[in-house]
Amino acid sequence: MAACVACKRPLVLELEPDEEEYVNIGGPSSGKAPATEPETVPDDLHLNCGCHFHWQCLLEAYQITECPNCGRNIATTSPTGQQQVLCNLHNEGGVQESLDILPLLTEESYLKAYPEDRKCRAFLELCREGDVSSIVDMLLDDEDDEDDEDTRKITNDELLRYQDPIGDMQSGLHAAVQSGSREVAWLLLLVASNLDLSQFPAQVLQEAETFGIMRGDMEGKADIRSLRDGNGKSAEDLAREVGGVWVGWEGTRRLTV
Repeated sequence: MAACVACKRPLVLELEPDEEEYVNIGGPSSGKAPATEPETVPDDLHLNCGCHFHWQCLLEAYQITECPNCGRNIATTSPTGQQQVLCNLHNEGGVQESLDILPLLTEESYLKAYPEDRKCRAFLELCREGDVSSIVDMLLDDEDDEDDEDTRKITNDELLRYQDPIGDMQSGLHAAVQSGSREVAWLLLLVASNLDLSQFPAQVLQEAETFGIMRGDMEGKADIRSLRDGNGKSAEDLAREVGGVWVGWEGTRRLTV
């Protein structure tokens, strides 16, 4: 089997054993050792230049369009004209061939430079997934759970109005519209817009009350509907393009100011 060109170790990942899989050695004060050999799973990322990496090793050395080992260009152009980085990935989920990892590499490289944005990007992903309960949990969580003591806490106002610098400057509302999640859109409009409360369905207001979340003071804060993506589009412009669940919303000004 080929080894990782970065660390020269086998292309596997050792899994941490569960607590019950440890046994005492030499008495109660002597510590514990694994009862069995560590379990391993494949961790082989094979680039189109021929080099093999562990996923983490590639992230640590990643250079956008060049292989950090051999220096060859690993970027190609997709049939739609988009740049891509294709690889064959073998991990615990099986083998995936011709997988485009450029979006993941780009995001991880960005977060390495701007770790304070990690929470905001997690918030955007929840908006894309339509996960209302997790969004509410994030907004209600006042604890500073950042691992890096030098990373400042992100406020809810910043979270709600964050725009993706590596994703066409989309806001959470853009993300919800793109994925067709009216539930998330209503939630964001409730907590981060000046849309009159009479415009909201009674069920939306009832659910918000159940969650324990409601609109705060909006004075001096940007209405989330006013945010435009990198193409100058409001959430309503995007809804008009997407159609589907947004048919009937056009002209109501629910998604634009």
